[in-house]
Amino acid sequence: LTLLCLGNGESPGKMAFSRFPILLALAFSSFSFVLSHLNREMWFQDFFPPNMCPINAKDNTFYGIMFDAGSTGTRIHIYTFVQKSPENLPELEGEIFESVKPGLSAYADQPEKGAETVKRLLDMAIDAVPPHLWKKTPVVLKATAGLRLLSEEKAQSLLLEVREVFEESPFLVPEDSVSIMDGSYEALGAALSMMLFAGQLSGQNQHTVGTLDLGGASTQITFLPQFEETLKETPGDFLTSFEMFNSTYKLYTHSYLGFGLKAARLAILGALNVEAVDGQMFRSSCLPKQLEAEWHFGGMKYRYGGNKEGETGFKPCYLEVLKVVEGKLHQPDEIRGRSFYAFSYYYDRAVDTNLIDYEQGGVLEVRDFERKAEEVCDNMEKYNSASPFLCMDLVYITALLKEGFGFRDNTLLQLTKKVNNVETSWTLGATFHLLQSLGITY
Repeated sequence: LTLLCLGNGESPGKMAFSRFPILLALAFSSFSFVLSHLNREMWFQDFFPPNMCPINAKDNTFYGIMFDAGSTGTRIHIYTFVQKSPENLPELEGEIFESVKPGLSAYADQPEKGAETVKRLLDMAIDAVPPHLWKKTPVVLKATAGLRLLSEEKAQSLLLEVREVFEESPFLVPEDSVSIMDGSYEALGAALSMMLFAGQLSGQNQHTVGTLDLGGASTQITFLPQFEETLKETPGDFLTSFEMFNSTYKLYTHSYLGFGLKAARLAILGALNVEAVDGQMFRSSCLPKQLEAEWHFGGMKYRYGGNKEGETGFKPCYLEVLKVVEGKLHQPDEIRGRSFYAFSYYYDRAVDTNLIDYEQGGVLEVRDFERKAEEVCDNMEKYNSASPFLCMDLVYITALLKEGFGFRDNTLLQLTKKVNNVETSWTLGATFHLLQSLGITY
């Protein structure tokens, strides 16, 4: 765990907090201001205030526990909020975050063992939350795309075991506390998180950025539309309305199942939704020519390799990937003039290829992914120590952004894992919304 600043009255053996007043978060500037910066690496850095330790911890304090059960791992977020009065938004005081691998879907045939991984993480929350607040602290687990790919029977067996773990805990267990999350809920949580960080829920900022999330099995895009034309031209199931603090927001959000990075690998190989026969080899020009290997995903084993006799490299790989994304995603015109936060595998692959620093993250343009994809794919022998899928992954990210979503080459992407020591995840917004719906905040 990361030790942040200590709140008054808390011992080091309990939680450590970094005071982060959501109300005082600086508003985003307009996109024209972004473009006016000479150094694109700097334009996101002035939007958030420095960390502040709490001076007085006697205000109304409450907690929320959110589990993110993804396709590659299970993560726990333990949030602490302080609300000084009914007139003020709650302030995020701190977060404890931890994760375990593999994800729940890896325990499809051993649901008890899967639930045990959740219990180990939940034990951390028992230590972190003061005992007198246990019964007022909700605990929720939302499973994402990994469990959506399992059979209904196996997925429900896993969730039932997790529900029993929650019921045996001292925490508040809301109705539907353990479930497979709808993709729009995931995107809504991500958008609320960034709105909280940016002060948009308090009306401080009318210029919004969007969020992009690339998981293993699905990918999400979310933003607050600013133009009436966007609302008119968008399919109804891509728009979600929600109310917060007597205001109604209409959010563009959609989750594309099967377009996550790992599911896309299968689609590019021609193995998605195909019953792999023993010994069957799936080949691609996106892989090193002499490569032959096995890959396990979603409880299945696949044999894959490069085109020994055919072409390899960026151009033939891009043509393969294009078939997977072209014409498959909705392209709202408004996003071409937006900037976006990009998470998960966008971040990971940028780190893997030294496009950004692992700790600091960075700001990229869409064209940076394309340039790196060309470099890697046309020199695969130089990257033989990295993942054999590196070329394929970079080309997929490039095609997804350009051909799928329709972004421009110069669209700015902020890649980050944390803002002021808080994980930039859908879980913050989802927890905040949960506390509001349960009436735990004022």
